[in-house]
Amino acid sequence: MNPLLSTNRLVQLFTQPRPLVSLYITAGYPQLDDTVPLLTHLQASGIDFVEIGLPFSDSLLDGPIVQRSHQVALANGMSLDVLFDQLASMGPSVCLPLVFFGALNPVYQYGFERFCQRCEQVGIAGVLLPELPLSDYQQHYKPYYEQYNLAPVFMIGPGTSQKRLWEIDKEGCGFLYVMSSNSTTGGTKRLAESESYLARLAELGLQTPTAVGINISQRADVELVHRYSQGAIIGSAFIRLLQNGIDQELITQFSAELTSIE
Repeated sequence: MNPLLSTNRLVQLFTQPRPLVSLYITAGYPQLDDTVPLLTHLQASGIDFVEIGLPFSDSLLDGPIVQRSHQVALANGMSLDVLFDQLASMGPSVCLPLVFFGALNPVYQYGFERFCQRCEQVGIAGVLLPELPLSDYQQHYKPYYEQYNLAPVFMIGPGTSQKRLWEIDKEGCGFLYVMSSNSTTGGTKRLAESESYLARLAELGLQTPTAVGINISQRADVELVHRYSQGAIIGSAFIRLLQNGIDQELITQFSAELTSIE
């Protein structure tokens, strides 16, 4: 591991021997200026880390709820520059580990090194770009992650071969994002149907901690995930909660239901 990452908030978080809960938000949703207030509420409600979705017009991994949030955010005027400026204004008030989750195309257009540099400036701890091939990361982009103290987060799922899994585990840092199934986010598949896969994965003894996303929406799902993985990530269910705007009381109740699990 790059020694600089010993100061990375995400890496430090996953060294703690306790179960973790993360929520996914879409930058600029439901309103353009809601991202920083949302982060403030989530920190106060006990959420461990937050995935910030970078809005994109063709988000292939996402189901209709998250896709719609991307469309709304883009219509609101969200862009990488706007988001970086918003996060820069946040200062040290929010110290949650933050992970960017987004498509590769906007990052390429923005400039990969420029993107990584600005991530470090605003306190982003990890970056997950599902379309970034592992070989491209190793050959071209790994130095940028290391230079700007960013944890490279990679996705694995039921279709990931054993060989590739070991390769990803060797390069991953912070956590590996485990897709509980090959469906898009917010699907109708029950998480319990993925339990045998999660159990097999847990038995492999990966060196990188894992966090499970997709088909996680309620307390029972989080409890199941924590039997096999350190982290549980809730996306579509939380985006659905935000459809009518930010309600701090509802956010607190939603978070408490998930983070009060022993």
